[in-house]
Amino acid sequence: MAETVPTIKAADAALKVIEEWGVDHIFGYPGGSFDDVMNALYDRQNTMKFVQVRHEEAGALSAAAEAKLTGKLAVTMGSAGPGAVHLLNGLYDAKHDHAPVLALVAQVPESRMNIDFFQAIDEGPIFEDVSVFNRTATTAAGLPALIDTAIRQAYKYHGVAVVIIPKNLGWTDIADTYQSNAKNHLAPLYPQPDPVAIDKAVELIKAAKSPMVYFGIGAKNAAPELKAVSEKFKMPLVSSVIAKGIVEDTYPAYIGSTGRPAGKPGSELGFNTDLILWVGNDVPFSIFLFNKRAKVIQIDIDNEKLGKRHNVDVPILADAKTALAAIAAKGEELQPSNFYRAALADQKDWRKWQDSFATDKEQPLRPEPVFAAINKYADDNAVYGVDVGNININFMRLIDLKPEQKWTTSGQYATMGYGLPAAVGAKFAFPDRQVFSLSGDGGFAMMSQEILTAVKYHLNIINVVFSNETLGFIEAEQRDDTHQPLFGVDLIDTDWATVAEGMGAKGYTIRSFEDIDKVFKEAVAADGPVVIDVKLTHDMPFTTQHMFIDPAWQDPAKIKEFVTKYQAEDLKPFSAYLKDAEAGKL
Repeated sequence: MAETVPTIKAADAALKVIEEWGVDHIFGYPGGSFDDVMNALYDRQNTMKFVQVRHEEAGALSAAAEAKLTGKLAVTMGSAGPGAVHLLNGLYDAKHDHAPVLALVAQVPESRMNIDFFQAIDEGPIFEDVSVFNRTATTAAGLPALIDTAIRQAYKYHGVAVVIIPKNLGWTDIADTYQSNAKNHLAPLYPQPDPVAIDKAVELIKAAKSPMVYFGIGAKNAAPELKAVSEKFKMPLVSSVIAKGIVEDTYPAYIGSTGRPAGKPGSELGFNTDLILWVGNDVPFSIFLFNKRAKVIQIDIDNEKLGKRHNVDVPILADAKTALAAIAAKGEELQPSNFYRAALADQKDWRKWQDSFATDKEQPLRPEPVFAAINKYADDNAVYGVDVGNININFMRLIDLKPEQKWTTSGQYATMGYGLPAAVGAKFAFPDRQVFSLSGDGGFAMMSQEILTAVKYHLNIINVVFSNETLGFIEAEQRDDTHQPLFGVDLIDTDWATVAEGMGAKGYTIRSFEDIDKVFKEAVAADGPVVIDVKLTHDMPFTTQHMFIDPAWQDPAKIKEFVTKYQAEDLKPFSAYLKDAEAGKL
């Protein structure tokens, strides 16, 4: 008598594979074309949680944020037609920031495909550009293996894997015999750095007069090695925006990031350096941020990245941690250069200048007092979901990240509306940690419906909305970059606290300095989601992109206008710090 093989519906088998890879929740929204998967989620609700977001874009953004925060696969789903299309924006964020995300996409039954049926579209092509793997299931029996392959591809290529599932396949009974490859998943082994390249790198560093380190997210596991190189060779550390937090903000030699969201010192250093140790960094704007004649030593695990953003004198194909350790082990410790002393003094004075506004009582409020409160009330392991716009500038400059804190933003893709869905993703990834979302009123309006998701699942998220009634980042571009009339950037004042209360969350409004501490004290103690509407100044943050501060070569009239506008009387240009260093005053 033949042995009976147990059976399982194909949709359940697909979820079983996902579970074996360590995933216990999926972000999505139901649709008739996904009834098979919804039934499987019901069957497996003890091992797989369905998180009902209120828009598929939000589900994809939540998954992207979770994958970026954890480095592990996150999963989202969308129904056929409109649900599938809604996923795209969040999936593009995952693509650009190299996050492993699996997208399950419904399709109408095979018998209704390709005949202009209700909600039927040719889904394969629309996901081709966003994905590293994009396949439509063709047999029920092959669905578990297809899901397994998709997950392996998402991990291998650090991107989006899409599996399109015709509705009829998920209902089909198949043999329950498939075992995933999750148990065989091992961390990749990276090449060891070439000793000759390491020696060349050290010789260039020793010969340089103004060397610096510029590191990106590829150095995320190399904080001790970054510090070791900095301390041995007296090189200031500058990061990309998304690499903030790898080295704690209070580390004296960490000068912050560079570029438009950066502070003054990081932006100045790039134009005064003669050598850059470029580590795990692929920032598109890098071509505008550095002295084009500077020599470059670049470390990356991907040889396609070597020389991509700048001419390279010494390429090193290796993991950042290993290569930096090899560099730090070579040569003798150097004495601080004038460039190094000037950089640290510049950063110290910049922080002092920013801190001088922390008790400012101006109304509408400056950002500094509000961020001082966030620094005060944030737990040592808090997680931040940060939207896109002026909020990036203020977060980069004013939040002092601690070693156990985490944060995420939409880095290279820079989609507005990211903050709140990212915080939802963060809360499911780290349910026992304090989570903030930080957004401008423009970005928050785009995804504000996800407050309903936070209420439904009783997510203790502190959502801070900085309301300045303008798309500030775009306003600054129109005014400062293209010098055009401001148009289309104005936003109407909105009572976000009342909106939050209507959705079932707790709402607060901050209008004065006296409100700040009281509101944050209550917010962090609240049980459930909170929305804090901060009525913020319309004045734009200090611009480092169009900075007039150096009388040695800039128009005195423009300097006076700039300094007056930003109350920057106490700030000096980097050239002044260099002169002080050369004169032995630092």
